[in-house]
Amino acid sequence: MTTFLHKSTLLLLVFLSCFSFVAFSAQLPSNISPQQLEQFKKLSPAQQKSLASSMGVDLSTIQSQVKKNNTNEDETKNLQQYYPRGTQFDEMGNPIGLSEEELAEEDEDELKPFGYDVFANAPLTFAPSIDIAIPDDYTIGSGDVLSVQMFGKENNEYELIVSREGKVTFPELGAFKVAGMTFEEVKKYLKNEIQNKVLGVDIVLTLAELRSIRVFVLGEAFKPGNYLLSSLSSITHAIFSAGGISDIGSLRNVQLKRAGKLVSSLDLYDLLINGDSSSDVLLKSGDVIFIPPVGSRISIDGEVKRPAIYELKKEESFNSILKMAGGMLPSAYPSSTIVERYNNRNLRSVVNIDLSIAENLAKKARAGDYIRVMATSSNFEDSVSIIGAVSRPGNYQWEPDQKVSDLLPNISSYLLENADLTYSIIVRQMNHSRDIEIIQFSIADALSDKNAIDNVSLKPLDKILVFSNVERNSQELTNLDEFLLTETELLEKEKEVLIKSYEDNLFWEQYGENAEPVNPFKEEDKAEETFNATKKSLRDLKEKNIEQELKPNEISFFSRQRLLAPVIKQLKRQASLNQPLKLVVIDGAVKYPGTYPLANNASVVDLIKAAGGLLESAFLQKAELSRFEVNNKAANKTLVNLNLADALASSETSFRLKSKDRLNINHIPAWQKDQTVELLGEFKFPGRYTVRRGETLAQLIERAGGFTEYADIQSSLFTREKLKQVELQNLIDVSQNLRNEIASKSLSQREGSQILDYEQANLLLADLTKVEPVGRLVVDIEKINDGRSFDILLEDGDALYVSPKQNTINVVGQVQIASSHLFEKGLTAFDYIKLSGGAKKQADEDRIYIIKANGAVEIPNNDNWFTANSGQLQPGDTVVVPLDSYFMDDLTLWQTATQILYQASVAVAAIARL
Repeated sequence: MTTFLHKSTLLLLVFLSCFSFVAFSAQLPSNISPQQLEQFKKLSPAQQKSLASSMGVDLSTIQSQVKKNNTNEDETKNLQQYYPRGTQFDEMGNPIGLSEEELAEEDEDELKPFGYDVFANAPLTFAPSIDIAIPDDYTIGSGDVLSVQMFGKENNEYELIVSREGKVTFPELGAFKVAGMTFEEVKKYLKNEIQNKVLGVDIVLTLAELRSIRVFVLGEAFKPGNYLLSSLSSITHAIFSAGGISDIGSLRNVQLKRAGKLVSSLDLYDLLINGDSSSDVLLKSGDVIFIPPVGSRISIDGEVKRPAIYELKKEESFNSILKMAGGMLPSAYPSSTIVERYNNRNLRSVVNIDLSIAENLAKKARAGDYIRVMATSSNFEDSVSIIGAVSRPGNYQWEPDQKVSDLLPNISSYLLENADLTYSIIVRQMNHSRDIEIIQFSIADALSDKNAIDNVSLKPLDKILVFSNVERNSQELTNLDEFLLTETELLEKEKEVLIKSYEDNLFWEQYGENAEPVNPFKEEDKAEETFNATKKSLRDLKEKNIEQELKPNEISFFSRQRLLAPVIKQLKRQASLNQPLKLVVIDGAVKYPGTYPLANNASVVDLIKAAGGLLESAFLQKAELSRFEVNNKAANKTLVNLNLADALASSETSFRLKSKDRLNINHIPAWQKDQTVELLGEFKFPGRYTVRRGETLAQLIERAGGFTEYADIQSSLFTREKLKQVELQNLIDVSQNLRNEIASKSLSQREGSQILDYEQANLLLADLTKVEPVGRLVVDIEKINDGRSFDILLEDGDALYVSPKQNTINVVGQVQIASSHLFEKGLTAFDYIKLSGGAKKQADEDRIYIIKANGAVEIPNNDNWFTANSGQLQPGDTVVVPLDSYFMDDLTLWQTATQILYQASVAVAAIARL
């Protein structure tokens, strides 16, 4: 960055010295000087682009001028230092196939030549610096100005310049020759001479001004030329004044020439790496600092402290190159160092070298070598890992005779509150192929008795998995097709998918095969990176209008399903002809049915513990185990009946499991959970009742004391949970069919035909997706009370709503104003439609129907159903005027869709009246 700022500033000053700001902001002239182009070429492409953009310069104009003054070969050669080896360039010198992001990354990650940025400093002035402490051995010469203060018998102050003859002249005392003396010698000499001539005085002598010297900085300097420097300047001062060394200049062979002869050579690596400035000699006027082109280079990258491109002064050993790079990092793996070099046929080859051997370190590197020190493996040696519902998961040191209780000595301090204390496993590597075996144990038993079998002795690389008692809910929220959902429902669906994907990715990032387990819920050490990734994922979710905060207990991060997933995958992968699949399945009356790893010498009791234990409804007298066996070169299934009560009583004699066993634990016959039915409305004792298996609605009404005197039995509403699912599927089918029919109609429309009203169609489709299924079952309460033939068996979740007596008729559908009217005997449905403003233009008056108070639908069979004697209208009935499907271009499903909407709204209104 420093190099870029200095180079950019210098280039800007050079350009502005030649062109006005107006000319610069428009377009550069075509006659840019070669010196300016050379300075511009020394910037990287990213720096060129940044400088041109900041000044409003057309970059292509400068590049065209560069192309005219250089061949493509030279330009490519210059650009190669900024890009990876093998990068191709177009005719304008731009890299081919790299995006701007890749260019930025390459600019940050690529190796840079070592040391050049230290001396990158454009000269701001040609005046010599005088703010320098004067050493005693400084040699006085012509042009130096001495400051002499006399005090005592006489008080005078003089500033005397050393003449060309090397003398200083006092006005009253005469001339004294001081040239060639050191500063310390001059002070003593003048003090003695003055005190001998003037008695009773003392003097203080300082150097007021230093003489200037003119030196030449030539060769591969950033800005070659002659410079006026202080007489105390050294070689490095001259290099700084010249803006540093160009990218092709040598840092290891800076030559000082005096009167045409080589006086000294300066290796800047001694100064930069070792801090040795003994070769940085002082300059004299007329000296020439010559910077030759850079010599051979090598590159070193990887696990070293200072990866860079280094210049070779002579044949350097790998050991000296490593010292240049600051040495290897602790994470380096020197035994597998890779060296890319050019062979005798000038082709690139790869050489593997073990730099942990002293003999190899003494070997010589070659020009052009690219040394890459590889990183060591991320795996741990002599360590054990704890993963899951523990306070401090991670890697721990393994020690001989170490047991589970040594790593988890205390439940309250080392385990989370929801940790499962009865089932944990140890994943142990068996061989060099990394095949695993499973050891099952109970943390509670291991801590209660240190000598128990469950207090397993650990081995290196063991992984202890501690599960939580919180399991993921795999039940789907809804199965509506995404194509039919509204925007809000689509976001909810998307939220489910994103959260699942986020959880899975987060898990594999932490507990992959070669990953180090970390704590995802504490912002410390390596866990901080994971925690930040978690927060970023949540921010990304919220940016999509998804408001969802995840908590560890809610997402059950350490559930059996999640922690066992990589274990089961590995067991499946390692199964072979000689190694059966070590998986077993348990189903039925257990807390967590599913597939589990087959632990060593596992029994039926162990599998039950793995599944979280038995449910209250488990039938202990009989369980069925199916086993896959190969007999006489044929595979078959055998069934084994087990007595779980005996197995649980004596786990030592419990039935041992084999590969692919499947255990099914039955429920107690006729076992059922508490089934509740709700009675609302005009009952003497409304509320929620627990019902027996086989109990009927009439029996429950009798238990509730029957109806009150205000109950309107005809306007009852009976709902059932199972019917809600049926209605939900009907909504899906109707919506999908209706959408398909709309699409079909739009494709088959001819010119001049009636155009579909898409706005109304979309509104109706949106209404359909918002309808919540009611699950209504039409029942006749009067017939149920009169006799048992119409009675129904109750199920869990049933509800009966009985509203108070009412004296209204409802009119809904395609009328001017949907409203309710007082029931008046003698009025027909058509009369009530008139009272609602009459039917709309799109109403289908031939299909008018009535939804009775109990949910039954009556459709007329003749033309006189509107007469007062028809007797079809009763208080609480609803008159429905449907939409004319032909009005919507003969879409036959409109009638069905509107009926669903109307019936659902009537049912909801009935519940709301309670």
